[in-house]
Amino acid sequence: MVITNGFTYIAFLMCLAGVLLALEKYTKWKIFNLVPPLVWIYVLNMIFCTMGLYHSKEVSAAYKALKNNLLYAMIFVMLLRCDFRKLAKLGGRMVAIFLGCSVTLFIGFVVGYPIFKSSLGHDTWGAVAALYASWVGGSANMAAMQAALPVDAGAYSCALALDTVCYSVWIALLLLMVKHADKWNNSVQADTSKLQAVADAAAAEVAKEKKRATAADWIFLIGISLIVSALSQSVGTSLNTLLKGVGLAMFDKGTMTTVFVTVLGLVCAMSPLGKVPAVEELSSVYLYAVVSLLASTASVTDLLSAPMWVVYGFFILAVHVIGMYVLSKLFHWDLCMVSTASLANIGGAASAPIVASAYNESYAGIGVLMGVLGAAIGNFAGLLCGYVLKMMA
Repeated sequence: MVITNGFTYIAFLMCLAGVLLALEKYTKWKIFNLVPPLVWIYVLNMIFCTMGLYHSKEVSAAYKALKNNLLYAMIFVMLLRCDFRKLAKLGGRMVAIFLGCSVTLFIGFVVGYPIFKSSLGHDTWGAVAALYASWVGGSANMAAMQAALPVDAGAYSCALALDTVCYSVWIALLLLMVKHADKWNNSVQADTSKLQAVADAAAAEVAKEKKRATAADWIFLIGISLIVSALSQSVGTSLNTLLKGVGLAMFDKGTMTTVFVTVLGLVCAMSPLGKVPAVEELSSVYLYAVVSLLASTASVTDLLSAPMWVVYGFFILAVHVIGMYVLSKLFHWDLCMVSTASLANIGGAASAPIVASAYNESYAGIGVLMGVLGAAIGNFAGLLCGYVLKMMA
């Protein structure tokens, strides 16, 4: 069975999300305490994608028309409750945790390469370095590394398969761990005081100005967020063209769009727009819609085409988890910041806010800022990794 109508595709995704949320609210099933609806949405849509339910031209067209448009609208709305002046106090801590994730991933890549090298094929070091660049800052860095390093085409396609499968599984696991954050935090004696201060301050501001949202508020906020999304993508394209003209092609359209919508959201958060009712509710609607769209393209069939590459990827993630746990024990890092930094590395600026906002809507800015940092240093990290792997090849 295949959905052959774009509207039916969107209707099915939103209906599935709505049914799962309604089941959690009205049935009180204990299964939702272990696996929250957001994870069920991701896993079920991955299964349906693998079964071929979404494999049609109409579905693909609907996905392309909505995914980025809703994603940038979501980031903007989530940032309306984010006071940058308070987030700035987390600057040093954010950078340290992000770099900790980058270093532990690097260790996983370098330690695992000699172990899996013979199973990955010939001349794979360039593709592996390109993948590491992607896992520090996003797909734009991976594309840049393809031009900067001798990347074999076959190895590159396998690296893409690894990237897709591991990212899909990883974001689902990070969302699953939201419910169990206290166990991690207690184990590492995490210091959540500064992070909680951001959330508390945001909640206090909202409570101070809390009003019942009307239809006018909803329509206004939806309209503003969608026009901001359209404007941001137009500006992102122009900035990308401008940067290419001065030799800074490493920053692609997606990165520049994310930077622009982030700056705009942070500025608007300090204006009366940041106190408009329905921000939290619309943030949740966008979040479930975007997660549903992303999961609907995450097939697990790539495991069959590049099994040892995927095993290598999960080995890297295992080293990453162990390394971050050790660092968290030493520096008392909480799971929210670690998960957000991890996805900011592996997924980029557009993905990290999804995990951050699963903890609290006011944390979205942390994910975006970490993702932007990754985009800036990803190419340098990829070149360094390439040099080390070439010596080992």
